[in-house]
Formats: sequence, structure tokens, C-alpha cells
Amino acid sequence: MSPARTLIAFQLICGAFPALAQHGAANGEWRYYGGDAGTTKYSAVDQIDASNVKDLKIVWQWKSQNFGRRPDFNWEVTPLMAGGKLYFTAGTRRDVVAVDAATGETLWMYRLDEGARGTSPARVVNRGLAYWTDNKGDERILLISPGYQLVELNAKTGLPIQDFGRNGLVDLTEGLDRPNVKPGSIGASSPAIVVRDTVIVGAALLAGTAPASKDNVPGYIRGFDIKTGKRVWTFHTIAQPGEFGHETWENGSWKYTGNTGAWAPLSADEELGYVYIPVEMPTGDFYGGTHPGNNLFSDSLVCLDAKTGKRIWHFQLVHHDVWDWDIAAPPALVDITVDGKRIKAVAQVTKQALTFVFDRVTGKPVWPIEEKPVPQSDVPGEKTSPTQPFPTKPAPFDRIGTSIDDLINFTPQLRADAIKIADQFKLGPLFTPPIVRDTNGKSATLLLPSHLGGANWPGGAVDAETGVLYVASVTQQDPLAVVLADPKKSDMGYVGGLGPPRPGTPARVTAVGGDDTEQIAMRPAPKTNIGPQGLPLIAPPWGRITAIDLNTGDHLWMVPNGEAPDYVKEHPAMKGIDLSKAGRPSRALLMVTKTLLFGGDGNNLWASAAGAGGNTFRAYDKKTGKTIHEMQLPAMMTGVPMTYMANGRQFIVVAVGATGVPAELVALALP
Repeated sequence: MSPARTLIAFQLICGAFPALAQHGAANGEWRYYGGDAGTTKYSAVDQIDASNVKDLKIVWQWKSQNFGRRPDFNWEVTPLMAGGKLYFTAGTRRDVVAVDAATGETLWMYRLDEGARGTSPARVVNRGLAYWTDNKGDERILLISPGYQLVELNAKTGLPIQDFGRNGLVDLTEGLDRPNVKPGSIGASSPAIVVRDTVIVGAALLAGTAPASKDNVPGYIRGFDIKTGKRVWTFHTIAQPGEFGHETWENGSWKYTGNTGAWAPLSADEELGYVYIPVEMPTGDFYGGTHPGNNLFSDSLVCLDAKTGKRIWHFQLVHHDVWDWDIAAPPALVDITVDGKRIKAVAQVTKQALTFVFDRVTGKPVWPIEEKPVPQSDVPGEKTSPTQPFPTKPAPFDRIGTSIDDLINFTPQLRADAIKIADQFKLGPLFTPPIVRDTNGKSATLLLPSHLGGANWPGGAVDAETGVLYVASVTQQDPLAVVLADPKKSDMGYVGGLGPPRPGTPARVTAVGGDDTEQIAMRPAPKTNIGPQGLPLIAPPWGRITAIDLNTGDHLWMVPNGEAPDYVKEHPAMKGIDLSKAGRPSRALLMVTKTLLFGGDGNNLWASAAGAGGNTFRAYDKKTGKTIHEMQLPAMMTGVPMTYMANGRQFIVVAVGATGVPAELVALALP
């Protein structure tokens, strides 16, 4: 389609729906992390289509070598595009950079030196920025710094807005209702989101696998005035006295429990004025004895009025989480038609490979969600929920629960070896809890999906025109156990996740409560691949992309995400074995346009370090999942791709990098 026809198509789309509705990125731009406020990761641009995608070339590259002390870190950024400029963060300091969208030329950059406060962030990873305009010439960029400050910049110059907060900065560690909020204990890994004139900020805390204490900072959700930086509301993700859900924090645990932030990207409906918050779990990923009860609003999708912070509706996806199955993916907002009825919907994919679909106005499930009995914990001091929610539709998009049937079966010998290895673990359905280590001869519970998912922060992409959701997932097991403390030293347990550590890193656990906090070494954790001869224990596909029609709740297709990794293909035991549908154990990073679905081998730094990563970028047929074209990028994709029009030309831009490989933005376009 010519640039003129593309522009007409944009005008038709924008004219067919109310302004600011959830229908993908508008006018050939990409003003939000996920394209639009609803995080659809959809754009109606169509210059690149099935007939010419084979001609895609790298047309410019922006390199990050001089930004921060680790230019090769996991750069999960997705740039914004507005007014012919790209805006993104770069390096460990999260410098803000503006470049020309057509050429990649650097236009300006902003650097905030926070001293010691910025050198030890709660989360190094960052996914980008937020953008706001009054459509009258006032354009602003919002950054959440490594030291957890909200910074507002003039989008034209990169200079701080002096009337915002104190000289352009708002200290986000203030107003959390807890003393001693230390720098480095709380931060953000995803950008803020602006809804009308309110900036909504989430939080990411230190990973809670084995926290040093049951006390932690709460990740409350807060709204700030876009012009002044004044905090206008706070939503307590840990329900306080007199608030709805307070009784779900038993034994006074609301006083000291922390986390329950929103580290994944937020989504919003500008037309309704609602923001949708994916809330994480409480402190302590695999032990909840310190905070008995169902713990609202942890592991919940919460809809708030963006202007006031008032709760409109919520749904808790995991009660009393002891699996680290917090909501890691941004909610996807899309309009669907179910049984002839038009519904403003929100779809939430989860680490446990489930898809929950709600009416985003009322919170009513589109299809029934059933509370089903689940196995109970026998860990001393632990009390898990007797039931957990299961959507009746759509079906799970990856394996859930573990059984002998899930083990690899390439050869009789490998099958026998896999069964022998699995015998050391407790197997069971979804929500089988961790066990005390070495209980009844079992070293741990074998969790599937793992505490990393299923789905994770990349989530999926949804076609705003058809209502089809495309979600990426991995099939990777995770052994989990609890190591009990000496009751004379602590009233808590030692909690350890015995899943795959970083290569070369020993597994450790930490005392979770009491005054005698100490750190002890556990015996070596299982290797990343605990299966026979260093192969995966669970049968493939190890990475997949699934298409789900949200109008019917039915799966349309599933394809493996790329090829099996080289260490599997080259393994002597795999000689003569068909691995064409095995898939790579990494999540595809997806973006969808009017014509194609785009993705690639995807983000998994462990996979890269272990030789399982890949650099392939692909275009798929949206209707069938068939690969139409693939090409090699300079390194593994680490950020969700985005697309836009500049000077009459469609560009696709994606962040790439890996361990030992300097990160860069890569721009693709037709010759």
C-alpha cells in the first residue's frame, strides 16, 4: 500500500471509533510501550506485507556501548515514537535518548546522576518511557529513574520541566506509609502510564526468592498530576484497616508485609478513564506463612479510576501465592464479539499459562471462572487456599501440572532415565505446593509451568481488528522446596527455590523472619536442565506461540518458537530424531500489524548463556502461524518490537543484545 493509502487507512480507522479508544497504535506512531494504552502491540500500518517482507533490510542501528557500565545487560526497552522522534532509555543509568525515527540520528539525551542512590537499583532492567501531550504543542516524556524518582522532560529539548515536582523530579520513595524506605529496596522495571492528565506509577522490588526479612516495602500504586507532579491518590495493594479486603491479611500481616507492586507494564482505557493494574505477590516467593490469608490485592488484576484511584473492580488470579506466579504480563485491552454481543474486554495471560478474560467495564468474566479444589501444603506454618480460580475458556496455552506423560520420550532409554530422575520429585496438578525438602524421599515439587512462566513480561499481542490474541510461552520445569529453620533461632522457615540458578551461581537461602537473620548455603541445586544426559526433562515444544480467538475462546493454532537449540540438535542421543517441532526454550517477543505477526527467538538471557538463544526474526501468517520470512539480527531480541511510519516509510525497530554483546536498536525497512 502506498504512503497516501496508508494515511487514508489510518484516518478511516480513527474515524470509525471514538477518539482514544483501544484500537491499536494510531496515525502511524507508537506513543505507548504497547503501541496504545491498552497494550495491544498492534498497528494498522501495512506497507510491509506478505509480498515484500522478504526484502526487509537493516537500515540503521543505534548502539549503546557508551551508555552505562554494562552496555550488554538485558535491554528490554521498546521505544516510543511521536512526531517523527523515537524516545527510549539506554544503559544502566537509564539515560533518556531521542533519535530521528527515519535515520537513527541522536537528537538529544538526558542523564540523571543519582550518586549512590542510582547505582544499586531494586531492578536493573527497564522497558522504557511514557509520553504525554496536550495536542497543542506541549509534549512531555516521563522517566522512572533507577533510584525510583519520577522525572518529567520536555520532549522537544530533553530538559526537565521545572514546575513538575522539585525541578522536574518527584521522589517516589516518599508516601509509602512505611519508615526506612532505603534506596535500592524499591524501584520500577516498567514505565509509568499517563491516562488523561494523571501519571500512574507501579513498583518493582528486590526479587523475593529468599528475602532477608518478612518485613518489606509495599508497592502501592499511585497517581500524580501531569503538570505539577503532586501525588493525587494512593491505592493500597495491601488492604489497610477499614479498606475492602483487609481481613484477608490475617494475624496483622498487613503491617509488615511488602511487595505487591506492579512491575509489569500497566494498561489503560483512555475513553473510560480506567487503568488496569497487574499486581504481584507478597514478600517471599515460595513461603507464605508470614502472611496468612488470601492477601488482597496480591496476584490480582485491579481496575482503578485513573483520576481518583478508586477501585472499580478486581479479580484475584492466585490466592495466597507460594509459587511466584504473580501477574507478570501487561493486560491486553480489546473489543470482542461473543455470542453476538459486543464487549469491551481485557485479557490477562499468566505465568501458569492461563488466560482470564473480563468485561473491562464491569469486571464480569466473559466466560465462567471456576474455583476448584487444589492440593494443600504440608509445610509447617503454611496454610494455602483450598481452591484456586480456573477459566473455563480459553484452554491453557502451555502444559500445566506435571506427570510422567510430560517427560521426554525421544528414545526408550531417555524415557527410562527421565522417569528415574522424575521419581526424586513430587509431581502433581497445577497449584501443587512446594514441599519440605527430602519429605518422603522427594527432594522438591516439580513445578510446571515454572515460576518464570508460561507467559512472562513479554505477554502477547492482540489484533485489535479481529480480536485474536497471540501469546508466547515456554515449557520449562522448576523444582521448588522449603528448608525449615531451627525454631530456636527463628519463627520462620528457610525458603529456597531449587530451580535453575544463573550459570555458575550456587543456590542459597536466607532466614525469612526473627531477629537472627542469617544466610546459609544449600547443597548444590539441580542443573538448569535436570533431564537425562543434560537434555530437558520435559517433552517439547519448549517454546511456542499460540493464537487464541477471544471472540470464541478457541485456540486457532500453535507453532513452535523456532528450532531446537544447538546443544540439543548436536547431542549424540538426538541423532536421527526429528526435532523440527521442538521449539527454542525462549519467549517470542511479538508485535502484530494489519498484515503480519512479527516475532523472533526471543528474550531469555539464561538461554543465551547456555547456548540456547537465537538471533532469528520472523514474520508469520496471522491466520495459520506459518513462517513467511525469517532473517538474522546482529544479536538476540531483548525487547518487544514496535513499528511506525516516518517519511512515508514503515520501520520496525527492536532492541537486541545478550551476554557479552553490546545492546543496540535495530531498524528494519524495505529498500
